[in-house]
Amino acid sequence: MVTAFLDGLMRVKRAPWLVIGLWLSTLLLALPLSLALHALIGEHLGQSMAAQAAVEGVNFDWWNEFLAQSSGVGRTFVPAILGFAAILQNLGGIADASGPPSPVVWVVVAQVLVSTFLLGGLLDRLARDRAIGAGAFFAACGVSVFRFLRLSVAALAVYAFLFITVHGWLFDRLYPSLIANLTVERAAFFYRLGLYAVFGALVLFANLVFDYAKVRAVVEDRRSMIGALSAGFRFVRRNLGAAVGLYAVNSVAFLGVLFLYYLAAPGAAANTLAFAIGQLFIVLRVIVRLQFAASQTALFQGRLAHAGYVARPAPKWPDSPAAEAIGPA
Repeated sequence: MVTAFLDGLMRVKRAPWLVIGLWLSTLLLALPLSLALHALIGEHLGQSMAAQAAVEGVNFDWWNEFLAQSSGVGRTFVPAILGFAAILQNLGGIADASGPPSPVVWVVVAQVLVSTFLLGGLLDRLARDRAIGAGAFFAACGVSVFRFLRLSVAALAVYAFLFITVHGWLFDRLYPSLIANLTVERAAFFYRLGLYAVFGALVLFANLVFDYAKVRAVVEDRRSMIGALSAGFRFVRRNLGAAVGLYAVNSVAFLGVLFLYYLAAPGAAANTLAFAIGQLFIVLRVIVRLQFAASQTALFQGRLAHAGYVARPAPKWPDSPAAEAIGPA
């Protein structure tokens, strides 16, 4: 488990262009929505005195007025998007099975489609652990994209079942019956916490199965996604301790990134420094995302003897170590 984590970390370190590419794709996908919101705010402020106040700091009176008069993407400009509050809002939305605001749904869909397209190339590059060139990278993307789209249909069905049916049963039916006769709020809190743990465990297991199904689809060049999903399930079942442990270690790394962002997030400030800190957080989040994929790939290859897939080409002259042994005549 620790070996797979460190191996994955080194694979990500040797693939800086993957980090840069994913960061740029995230930035470009968010740009149209940002420009639209920028135009709305600029139009609303105009040459008013509130414009100067907005430059100097957050004017909550103007902000409330803007929200009251806005629609569409303007309704997403709420205080919760600033600093670390945005992270808490996203995590709370996942825990409570609430989707993103409707104006940004298309951005989320676009992000999912782009990620699905790039995933085959990312896993192929991380599995080989050596430079493969842009042509080979996008060829791997093209080979895997339709396979992963088919796998996404199965994933959508499973997650819809978990977040709609199971979540509703746990929190809309079971939880009210558990607390019906309680008089202590603390007991109700622990009941809800326990249900979150059960729900989280189910989502974690599904997430692990789909993660290793993707890894097996790329490393073993599987065309059948039903076969890949079955193989991913078997791998998680047989290596549950290692898979969960590795996921936990990666999650601790992610929590570390969140904690750093919590310390550095500028709160209500909206300036160049705030933008730079936000972009740095996105870069670190991309690194963690790649670390999840790289370490899971390393764990799979180590357990099922697919290490030959990552074998680097034999060193050749003049890059061979033998070149260093040649001294002056």
